[in-house]
Amino acid sequence: MSSELKIDEIGYWSEIKLSILEEYAKPYNQILRSHHLHPNYVDGFAGAGHHKAKGTGRVIDGSPTRAMNVDPPFDSFYFVDSDEERVSELKKLKAGRSNVHIHHGDCNKVLMSEVFPKIRYEDRQRALCILDPYGLDLDWQVLQVAGKSKVTEIFLNFPVMDMNRNVFWRNYDRVSPSNQERMTRFWGDDSWKTAAYTTTQGLFEEMQEKNPINDVVEAFRGRLKRVAGFQHAPKPMPMRNSKGAIVYFLFFAAQQPTADKIVKDIFAKYEHYGEVPNG
Repeated sequence: MSSELKIDEIGYWSEIKLSILEEYAKPYNQILRSHHLHPNYVDGFAGAGHHKAKGTGRVIDGSPTRAMNVDPPFDSFYFVDSDEERVSELKKLKAGRSNVHIHHGDCNKVLMSEVFPKIRYEDRQRALCILDPYGLDLDWQVLQVAGKSKVTEIFLNFPVMDMNRNVFWRNYDRVSPSNQERMTRFWGDDSWKTAAYTTTQGLFEEMQEKNPINDVVEAFRGRLKRVAGFQHAPKPMPMRNSKGAIVYFLFFAAQQPTADKIVKDIFAKYEHYGEVPNG
């Protein structure tokens, strides 16, 4: 490992996410190959390829490493990260393999200009795209292009911690313009305000009341289908920390009902992990 590289520490909820991705990738590849289609793996926020477990320092294979070990295998791999040191570490995974493509840059730009155009429906190409942003760092356009392409399935980290910390305040007027803009880029337009707030009539003026986060999550799920063009977007899985608090929601979106069923079964297996019993 590079002496200059700071390996990300992850909680057990991230290990669950990695297990979910791994469990889905195998049947995904099996089904595609049975129909003579070519599966590709795309990771927009790939990291260094490995992590450390919080509290123990145990080294854990990240999603790129796990994807490269899936059997049956993916045809090609596209790993993107904005950090130069992480990219240098990712290059060690390549080890002369011509089907591994590593990109240093902004995921939003790289996916749109260099990766998605290579995965074409008419060439029988398909893609499983992992989007695990560190916060509100993803442009809605990426999701919309993926959905409209009809070739790309996505797993998405819906970063509610960033949203709650910087956008979904009770006093909406105090939210900075830059954070509102970040939210609009992620959501695709400013309809997130309607999802996040309800206008009520106060004694002297109208007031904005913050809606439950589940209302926001459900509104976004609707956008994945109605606006981005995915046929299926099952109820996302809440990913909880050791105190039972939701760190983010893991979304899945796809075109095929079989994919929807497989993910629902996997989510059901893990959905209660991290819950803290009442009382």
